Amino acid sequence: MNFFENKRVLIAGGAGFIGTNLVKELLRLGAKVRVADCKKKLQISDSDIDYLRCNLTVKADCQRAVQNIDYVFMVAANTSGAAVMEKTPLIHVTPNIIMNSLMLEAAYEAGVKKFLFPSSNTVYPISGKPVKENEMEYGNLFPKYYFVAWMKQFSEVLCEMYTKIKSPMKVVVVRPANSYGPYDDFAWETSHVIPALIRKVVERHNPIEVWGDGSDIKDFIFIGDLVQGMLLAMEKIDSFNPINIASGQSVTIKEILNTILEVDDYKDAKIVFNNQKPTMIPKRLIDTSMAKNLLGFEAKTSFLEGLKETITWYKEICQNGYN
Repeated sequence: MNFFENKRVLIAGGAGFIGTNLVKELLRLGAKVRVADCKKKLQISDSDIDYLRCNLTVKADCQRAVQNIDYVFMVAANTSGAAVMEKTPLIHVTPNIIMNSLMLEAAYEAGVKKFLFPSSNTVYPISGKPVKENEMEYGNLFPKYYFVAWMKQFSEVLCEMYTKIKSPMKVVVVRPANSYGPYDDFAWETSHVIPALIRKVVERHNPIEVWGDGSDIKDFIFIGDLVQGMLLAMEKIDSFNPINIASGQSVTIKEILNTILEVDDYKDAKIVFNNQKPTMIPKRLIDTSMAKNLLGFEAKTSFLEGLKETITWYKEICQNGYN
């Protein structure tokens, strides 16, 4: 029997990108899955899903969501791309702090066995080297990440508090790399760099506009690998010990675009780099040694294979679903 078989698991935000992929894998593992989300419908249909449409900024809804639940994956969040983050940075603060606070409180009061919170690699300071878990410094943040990263850091503190009170709750914090894959957000206003570039290539934009000069270096992890890392963290971590879940590989935006062009066979595409558009941290590398040592986790999906699967999914499912 695997760890999650017959366990009662809540995916808060289970209609979103990470949540949908978690739901699919947990159903495959035989978990009893409940989804709590404010969206009208899920991205997948399965009669075994207990779907609760609710507003997780409302205490009563949080309390309903966690009733009779063993494990909580708190992947509900107010997220966006670089443009929204630059124009309205506070959009990431209030709703997320409220959701995280109320869900932790509700889970604790309901006797949840373990709670997993996905933080972010934005919590780390600027560094030219792969960042390690012990290198986070409160308030030492890349300026454009200031609002969202402080929110994540504060939420991590909230998580730790519940592990230190009388009759503590086990809380796991993971710090993921930038993820991509099927069920990602491809809407222009809110998408991140990979889905945005995929749309431009698949739709044969000419020219293809790239925000910035294309030299930014990131760590991207395929969603299937991220889900496996999160499941291992939930299973194996029993003390407050934030952990990076990443590929450990670096790639530039130019390399991403060139790979997408190759996969979709878009030849002779004209590329225009726009330095007037908002971009984020120019270099982010992530150390994965703790995940390997504590969880036995290593990302298995190559960047090429991950992009192939994502492009195939988008073309089959979503090409006509966005505007």
